[in-house]
Amino acid sequence: MAYDFNGKTAIVTGGGSGIGKAIVEELVAAGAKVLIADLNMDHAEELAANLGENARAFKVDTSKAEDVADMVQAAAEFGGTLDMLVNNAGVGGAAAPLGEYPIESWQKVIDVNLTGVFYGIRYGIPKMIETSGGGSIVNIASVLGSVGIANSGAYVAAKHGIVGMTKSAALEYGDKGIRINSVGPGFIKTPLLDENLDSDTMAYLASQHATKRLGTPEEVAKLTLFLLSEDASFITGSYHLVDGGYTAQ
Repeated sequence: MAYDFNGKTAIVTGGGSGIGKAIVEELVAAGAKVLIADLNMDHAEELAANLGENARAFKVDTSKAEDVADMVQAAAEFGGTLDMLVNNAGVGGAAAPLGEYPIESWQKVIDVNLTGVFYGIRYGIPKMIETSGGGSIVNIASVLGSVGIANSGAYVAAKHGIVGMTKSAALEYGDKGIRINSVGPGFIKTPLLDENLDSDTMAYLASQHATKRLGTPEEVAKLTLFLLSEDASFITGSYHLVDGGYTAQ
């Protein structure tokens, strides 16, 4: 499905690789100006150079409120408005049972995966109201926003938190013309998965999906663009799975 985002400005956090990169590419192809917000500037700048004048790299640590505030301002200056925000940045964290979970890893996962989404909402919504009179936000959660998995308690807690925060924010800003939804990808073949799991584990995870494979970033991007678009004008506060049937069992 083709979308027309000409005249619109978007932010995608964690936009330099994986799911974020696929979303950025789809948005630019649909005419949007996109701020590629990432901690890894090599990835973000390479992608921006490949996509041309409608893409700009911006360094951000989403666990820092001041970084996110600066990111939001930079996007509005780049495009003149802020219309769309995809809170996608995330980290995996340590693999350990909660009774032994490293405190430092817990804090990092919560700071980036949950508090970072809060900062995006906190600073993004006022700018959307100011510059556009409305907008659309998609928070990238996970299938682990609705089910658990052993040895990833911090990640599961953060992703469940995103789903709940999305619902609350949607109730608060629905009458302001801002729609806020979350997406729950299954296990997607991304650098984050490659860096944290060995090939045997990834093969096992693939087998747990009804489709018997891992998903692709592009499959998540397609759903995300729909939710950002006016085709989803009556959808807010909801959680949409793109999980190859992982949670159907």
